[in-house]
Amino acid sequence: MTKPAQRILVWQWGRRGAGPRIAVDLADGLGRIEGKHVLLCLSDRAEILRSHDAPAAVVKVPTYGSFWGLLGRLVTSPWLGLRLTRIVRDFRPDLTICAMPGPLDLLMVQVLKRFGTKIVVIVHDAHPHPGDGYPFQATLQNALIRQADQIVTLSRHVAEAMMAGDPAPDRPVMAFAHPPFIGASSTNPFAHDGPPRLLMFGRLLPYKGLDLLAQALPCLAHPFECRVVGEGPDSPELRMLSAIRHVTVENRWVPEDELPGLVEWADIVVLPYREASQSGVGAMAIASGRHVVATRVGGLVEQFSADTQAVLCEPDPASIANALSTVLKAPPAMRPRVDRRHEWEKLARAILAGTGTA
Repeated sequence: MTKPAQRILVWQWGRRGAGPRIAVDLADGLGRIEGKHVLLCLSDRAEILRSHDAPAAVVKVPTYGSFWGLLGRLVTSPWLGLRLTRIVRDFRPDLTICAMPGPLDLLMVQVLKRFGTKIVVIVHDAHPHPGDGYPFQATLQNALIRQADQIVTLSRHVAEAMMAGDPAPDRPVMAFAHPPFIGASSTNPFAHDGPPRLLMFGRLLPYKGLDLLAQALPCLAHPFECRVVGEGPDSPELRMLSAIRHVTVENRWVPEDELPGLVEWADIVVLPYREASQSGVGAMAIASGRHVVATRVGGLVEQFSADTQAVLCEPDPASIANALSTVLKAPPAMRPRVDRRHEWEKLARAILAGTGTA
C-alpha cells in the first residue's frame, strides 16, 4: 500500500493565465490539510507573483518570455536541470503535481524520475483547441503523460476523450470538477441601475463562438449592455461584435487583480462556445453569484447541467438568444455561494485519495 504523502511539490511554469493560478490555489488547498508540507514552484515571470493575491512562499524558476527565450532556455537546460535537482533534493517530495503542462516540464520529470518521486499531471485539454496552445503542445503533453504515474482532468469529457484517443494513456485517469479561481462577490446580479450586463470573457478565438454571440445579440428584445473582454487576434467576428449597439470589445490581457471586479460587473456570463473541455470562467461566475448561459458542448454539459444559476442551450444563435432572454425575463434561482478555498481543498484531498497518498 502506498504511504501517505507528507511533502508535496506543486509546479507550473507559465507566465500568466490559468496555469499559475491553478498551481497557487491547489498548493493552498493542499496546505490546508493537516500534516501536509507543500512547496510551490512557479516561473520567475509569473504574473500572479505581482498581484495582491501573490503566494506567501514560492520557489521561482527562471523560464522565458518568448519563443526565442524558450530556445535559449533549452540550450541552457543542463544548468536548469542542476537548479531543479537542488530544489528536489532539498525538499525531498513524496508526491509532485504538475498543475498544467508546459514546454519545460520534461526537464522536471527527468529530475523527479532520478529521485523516484511519484508524478501527477493535471491535463486540461485532451487535444489543443483551434488557435490555442503553443507549438508541439500535443506532442509534449503526450510525452509528459507517458512519464506520469497518475493523470487528473477537470471534467469527465476530457478524461473520456483521452481514454478514447490514439494512443490512449496507460496511466490511471481521474476526473474532478473545476474549482473556482475567485468568488464571494459582495453584490447580487441585476442590483444596479441601468440595463442588464452581459459579459463574455476569455481567449478571443473562433472556437469560443464569437460568431454565434455576434448573431445572437441583435435578436434580443430586452435592453442590455455587453462587454467582450480578452485577448485574441483581430477577426471578422470581433469586428462584427464591435459594430453592434451597446457591445464593447476590449481586446486586451486582463491582469489577475482585475478579474474579481470584471466578473462582479456582470449579471450574466455568456459562454457561447463551439467546443469546450471545461470552463474556469464559468466556475468563477457561479462562485461569484453570477448567472451563466452556456452552450451544450463538451465539458460544459456536466459542469452546468445541475446548476440552478446556469442555463444551457444549443450552439446556435437562436438558442443562445432564447437562453439569454429567459434569464433576462425570469432570472433562475441562485444557489448558496461556495467557499473557493474549501473547493480547492476538496480537490486536493480527492487527488491525494485517488493516488493512494491521502
